[in-house]
Amino acid sequence: MSISGGIMKAPLRLTIAIAALVALGAVPAQAQRGMSPEQRIERLESQLRQVQRQVFPRGQPADTAGFSDEPAATQSSVRTLNDRLNGLERQIADLVRQSEENGHRLTVIQADLAKMRSDQDQRIGALERAAAAAAAAQAPVAGVVTNGTTAPPVAVATRTPPTTPVSTGPGTAVAASNAPDPAEIAYDEGYQLWRAGRYDAAISSLRAFSSAFPKHRRKSWADNLVGRALLDKGEPRAAAEALLANYRSNPKGERAADSLYYLGQALMQLNQPEQACKAYAELEAVYGSSLRAELKRLLPAAKSEARCS
Repeated sequence: MSISGGIMKAPLRLTIAIAALVALGAVPAQAQRGMSPEQRIERLESQLRQVQRQVFPRGQPADTAGFSDEPAATQSSVRTLNDRLNGLERQIADLVRQSEENGHRLTVIQADLAKMRSDQDQRIGALERAAAAAAAAQAPVAGVVTNGTTAPPVAVATRTPPTTPVSTGPGTAVAASNAPDPAEIAYDEGYQLWRAGRYDAAISSLRAFSSAFPKHRRKSWADNLVGRALLDKGEPRAAAEALLANYRSNPKGERAADSLYYLGQALMQLNQPEQACKAYAELEAVYGSSLRAELKRLLPAAKSEARCS
């Protein structure tokens, strides 16, 4: 096969071989004889790679890509890629940091909003209680009897105190002041709301009374009636908590025994007859013969319903 024939079959490799001949000089004719064109081209390629390693010890230039199996990369291009990768990593790290900071800020904002809502609810509740107490002080008088029923409202005539002292002779009684008790008025307002079936309004009014008059004898009545209102509106768990709290906070209160009885009723609605029996047993053990007539009448049927031993 002639050299021109080899060029026709492998023009690219022959071009490389010719370039290598220019770079290395002529190969001795003796070495060329007896070798096929393919062998001579492979030998030239090997010599060209040796020359490239000597001329470019740090890597082949980009324009030699495709002439060797080694990657066509230079130290400069590697540094450029490293710099770009480092820049991307820094940008990703900044994004992650900003995302974490924004998440923390959002959490703080949500906590502040929750606190603001709680503070506003407390302030609004305090204002409502104060308004209820003020309205109760101006309501008509209704006589509240000890058995929990009320007499019809009685109009109270306003008396103007005399501008001059009134002298009293021997045996003359001094008329007592008939000014209405604002605490009684406030309690009766809640009681009337409960009797009318307006349980939510009754609970708010009675709790406002207890907050405004914590030392009044009617507080035991009001707290007991709060529990009964919750029971009547179908919230036995909340009712049980309110009734138990009234009994424990003031066991000598006028309606502490009632709270124990209705605690048993609430426990029955919660399907806890054993606990209801314990409430009834404590009612008998603590108050015994001092129970008012209505509770004595209701207690046997309640114990029978709970199957107390």
